[in-house]
Amino acid sequence: MNLNYKEAEEFLFNQLPMFQRVGGTAYKNTLETTEALDKYFGHPHRNFKNVHIAGTNGKGSVSNFIASVLQEAGYKTGLYTSPHILDFKERIRINGKKIEEQFVTDFVNKYSEIFMPMKPSFFELTVAMCFEYFKNQKIDVGVIEVGMGGRLDSTNIIKPEVSVITNIALDHVQFLGNTVKEIAAEKAGIIKHGVPVVVGESDTKTNSVFLKKAEEMEAPIILASNKLSTSQGIISDDGKQIFNVFCGGMLRYAGLKCGQIGIYQQKNVITALAAIEQLQTNGFNISQKNIYDGFENVNQNTGFFGRWQVVSQNPLTVCDTGHNFAGLSLTIEQINKQKFNILRMVIGFVSDKDITSMLKILPKNAEYYFCNAAIRRALPADELKAQAENYGLKGRAFSSVKLALETAKSDATQDDFIFIGGSNFVVAEAL
Repeated sequence: MNLNYKEAEEFLFNQLPMFQRVGGTAYKNTLETTEALDKYFGHPHRNFKNVHIAGTNGKGSVSNFIASVLQEAGYKTGLYTSPHILDFKERIRINGKKIEEQFVTDFVNKYSEIFMPMKPSFFELTVAMCFEYFKNQKIDVGVIEVGMGGRLDSTNIIKPEVSVITNIALDHVQFLGNTVKEIAAEKAGIIKHGVPVVVGESDTKTNSVFLKKAEEMEAPIILASNKLSTSQGIISDDGKQIFNVFCGGMLRYAGLKCGQIGIYQQKNVITALAAIEQLQTNGFNISQKNIYDGFENVNQNTGFFGRWQVVSQNPLTVCDTGHNFAGLSLTIEQINKQKFNILRMVIGFVSDKDITSMLKILPKNAEYYFCNAAIRRALPADELKAQAENYGLKGRAFSSVKLALETAKSDATQDDFIFIGGSNFVVAEAL
């Protein structure tokens, strides 16, 4: 093949089954293809240390926090996250710099004839590309976010320095299980023999699953929320969130500034700190200053965006990628703390989510602009509007995210508040 970058990107998106676009047909319940690709490339992930992060919500934030701190500590840090919001290259970054277009192009041109008979999914091939790139660039440590679940995720071939499970909630139930215990068992699949595991949010329903698996694997387990606690963050004059973090009643991190201002980051900060402290125990040279600088500078260090992101002022316009019941609940909690004249919600969902639970909790005192992103999985705006009306949500349906947002802006006065969310894809098109 002799493709340019744009053509190579289109090949990845269109020739390979991609969960982000087509849903369940891209999901595999085996690591066979991942292991075959890994063997072909000579197990590149064994050339650098790793941190592995799973969870229903917060894993992207925790990944970026840890990567930022490691960067501040002087480690050449690879970061693998998914899905991307605006650009494929967001998935694979080193010290915040996205993978080079030339590497992507060369990888597809050089290896397509070899890997096509394997019939890999988009995600399987992207993970193989990531590990090969990280090896090629001689990184010190990779921070690797699980795509979905854990046990059968393509990233689950690594043996990390520490495994992290942020939290458990109902999401992707058609693949991972119908109860939080079943989903926890899938996430617990990343726990490796002898590798410490940090569990972010303690829950009586799921702790037993993690404790049992950790015991089986002889893996030390740290329940982050039992070890550390934090006051609710306050926003500083320069638009950062400030936390006081305690350990056993003693102040451990006073005035820890965080570049992310979502109130839900309170939980993610605790999880990331517990993982960082475990890395220190493992021998990583991370100072207190590195930790403070890493959290404060996370956005510029790693290129992190899309989480309670202020898009514009007058009227205040915010987007957030929370797209399941647990994530959206926390986002709505923050919306309810805002002061506004009229709340204007630009909302869309994908069709394979259980949106009933989310429609029930969306604010009733709002004007809705229902829309669908331009992907096959999107729930049509007219259908969303019809379902939403059953829960007292009033608004109009629009043929595109762009039109919905433009109408919300033209309707709004400067004292209103515009929120954009419900799906990563809606946020992506709005941005």
